[in-house]
Amino acid sequence: MQHIGELPSGVTVLERGWLSSNNIVFTGGYRTAVVDSGYCTHSSQTVALVRDVLGARPLDRLVNTHLHSDHCGGNAALQAEYPDVQTRIPPGQAEHVRNWDPVALTYAPTGQQCPRFRFEGLLRPGATVNLGDLSWQIHASPGHDPHSVLLFEPASRTLISADALWENGFGVVFQELEGDHAFDEVARTLDLIESLDPATVIPGHGKVFTGVAQSLEAARRRLDGFVQDPTKHAAHAAKVLLKFKLLELQRIRVPEFVAWAGDTPYFASVHDRWFADVSLHEWIEQLADSLVRSGAARREGENVMNE
Repeated sequence: MQHIGELPSGVTVLERGWLSSNNIVFTGGYRTAVVDSGYCTHSSQTVALVRDVLGARPLDRLVNTHLHSDHCGGNAALQAEYPDVQTRIPPGQAEHVRNWDPVALTYAPTGQQCPRFRFEGLLRPGATVNLGDLSWQIHASPGHDPHSVLLFEPASRTLISADALWENGFGVVFQELEGDHAFDEVARTLDLIESLDPATVIPGHGKVFTGVAQSLEAARRRLDGFVQDPTKHAAHAAKVLLKFKLLELQRIRVPEFVAWAGDTPYFASVHDRWFADVSLHEWIEQLADSLVRSGAARREGENVMNE
């Protein structure tokens, strides 16, 4: 789905369904660009959608707000389709990309995929990046991901928020799952967004929105709930990771699903830190049952399916 609305001229938002992040395509000026490329299993669709917007023009620049697999998993496909594209990433994990370390990049620990890609430049907070006809400010936005950045265009007051702010929340705070306290970083990033005073927000997932004050209020309420009960956040995060895999597979036998999660390091880490009063496999089965009860999955006999 494409959103133009209150956006600057030459900006097209391709609203994607999970597993993929939204893609933002810039066609103004002498340079074309794409911000975020979706998940690798959707990469052929990503390439087709981008080509539909660009037409005969080449893709000049590819930018990633952060390096979670659902935001950069299509990088390799876009680089293959447009060999001359210049890719820029936030600086925090540049060495891991250069040396391609899927453990440090969290793909292996979360049981996700991301084909290897290259980069030619960095998105340094405090600097700007030209996308289409406009210059976008680069702001550090730790919390959901310690290396993530926001992109803000002050003339139109348009914010590319990635997973720091959605219309009804924000992304999982992965540092908290790893034992580092990062809820305060989420709060500071929400304060930063408020100080920028955006009129329009392009989130990493979901539709473009304008009711920024209400979204910030909802995000802060959600954050307060997690601060008061961190186990609530940990359970939510584990279910998000399970649902992500189910979206990728669509259908799997419950014993195989439980075995996959049991062999995926992130689940063992979250379990040991927060839910060690039950066995790992029993806890994973409880999570899968919770997905079914919430309507996020469907179970038929020994099979669990995406809903």
